[in-house]
Amino acid sequence: MSVIIFSFILLFVSITAGLLGSLTGLGGGVVLIPVLTLIFKVDIHYAIGTSLISVIATSSGAAAAYVKEGISNIRLGIFLELATTIGAIMGAFLAGFISTSVIAIVFGVILIFSAGVSLLKHEDHIEVGQGGPLARRLKLNNSFPSERGTIGYTVRNIPGGFLMMNLAGIISGLLGIGSGALKVIAMDNIMRVPFKVSTTTSNFMIGVTAAASAGIYLRRGYIDPGLSMPVVLGVLIGAFAGSKILFAAKSKSLRMLFAIVILLLAIEMIYNGTLHRI
Repeated sequence: MSVIIFSFILLFVSITAGLLGSLTGLGGGVVLIPVLTLIFKVDIHYAIGTSLISVIATSSGAAAAYVKEGISNIRLGIFLELATTIGAIMGAFLAGFISTSVIAIVFGVILIFSAGVSLLKHEDHIEVGQGGPLARRLKLNNSFPSERGTIGYTVRNIPGGFLMMNLAGIISGLLGIGSGALKVIAMDNIMRVPFKVSTTTSNFMIGVTAAASAGIYLRRGYIDPGLSMPVVLGVLIGAFAGSKILFAAKSKSLRMLFAIVILLLAIEMIYNGTLHRI
């Protein structure tokens, strides 16, 4: 396969990954890493390095649109990035001491978890009131626009969400994904933030989390410009398109397709990791 054909195929795959990552808030790495390792036989460390660059691009492409619309909770995202950044550095450090087969198996388990999260029926938890003293002191309570007008909400359980975000950061640094599933769970289920806000704030955060660990992978030589260039371009296009689709259409069928693909990739990753083929 020539370099040009490989780049165009990778561009198409990256557009799809960026689109799905933007719509679900899970990040495009959950698609890119299995495709690179299983189909293109790229070493998983290089796949993770490329995925981290793609996550930064996905966040940049989608987050700008979500922030402009006033959906993302910027103060909440910046506060929780403290936890994810520390975790991402820890995860990237650990990745150098864990075998590729173990990383593949762990990645497969996280994929299954991500697929389950994407299939859940999400209903907004609109919490009202003043909230706890920590949320008031940090001014985390906010509002977001909807078809019914501006809706206000209160952020709950700040410490629990912060701890979950730290775990999400460790997984992001170890596996090279945005850990959007854990971020959405932390905000949606633990902190009781409306799902639309959770998804868009997750897209805002995943780029910073990935950037924290990408430097370590770059220093180790695991970021290949030949792989990263078409991936960054593709995920930017896909993330931009996804941000427009999220406003205009329901993504239930896309979530179903996403979950099916992710489950298949997860089984393949766990199988190959168990047999030490990765």
